[in-house]
Amino acid sequence: MSKHFELLQEELKEMRTGTEIIPESRAILFPNLESAPNSRRAQQDFDPVAQQECLKLVQRIFLGQLAHVRRTIVFAGVDRGSGCSRICVEVARTLAANTSGSICVVDGDFRNPSLPHFFRVSNGRGLADCLLEEGGIRGFAKQLTPSNLWLLSSGALAPEVPSLLNSESFKLRSQELRREFDFVLIDTPALNLYSDAVALGRVADGAIVVLEADSTRRESALKGLQSLRDAHIEVLGAVLNRRTFPIPDFVYRRL
Repeated sequence: MSKHFELLQEELKEMRTGTEIIPESRAILFPNLESAPNSRRAQQDFDPVAQQECLKLVQRIFLGQLAHVRRTIVFAGVDRGSGCSRICVEVARTLAANTSGSICVVDGDFRNPSLPHFFRVSNGRGLADCLLEEGGIRGFAKQLTPSNLWLLSSGALAPEVPSLLNSESFKLRSQELRREFDFVLIDTPALNLYSDAVALGRVADGAIVVLEADSTRRESALKGLQSLRDAHIEVLGAVLNRRTFPIPDFVYRRL
């Protein structure tokens, strides 16, 4: 069995909310998913196995017993290049296909936005713009297909924009997102790269952490998880992305 699967198991045992160990929804294991915007794989249909894993994540986190209190979730990779953005996009698409509720995907990466690429729309006006301008939040978002799926792209890119995540304007806009949409999924920069993921996580109901098989180091995973714990952000799940080894069903039940 891969040392990285063992790493995931060890790290998940250490994830706690207060004194309770995170439930079985904490471990989702994805096959090899390319996330680079220029790769041909990113333009192809999502792998059927990965689609099933997305469905499991949606059922456990968004449509399960605690769905009514877990409506805003951040997706944060431990390191850059983990495939976090692609996973966030596909989970949003899966959720939209399995609920009549409205979903807004937010691109919280002001430095390297990628969600418009995956949805094949322009960046245009988005999160940064709505923090600087007036108007309803839906006026800054783009309606996608299916019609209950929306994208709030990062919007205007400027060096001072990330600092707005700690502003009163961002707090008010995050509250507006909750009022306007049933579910809000926020893609963030890597945990060990910038503090943006923590700032975004503070307005969310929890975080899904993404690790990359055969790449994420134990020290990096611990550092990223500790930053969430220090900010009192609940870790709802972990994704081991780009794994190449088979995961028997009985392993899922033991996690």
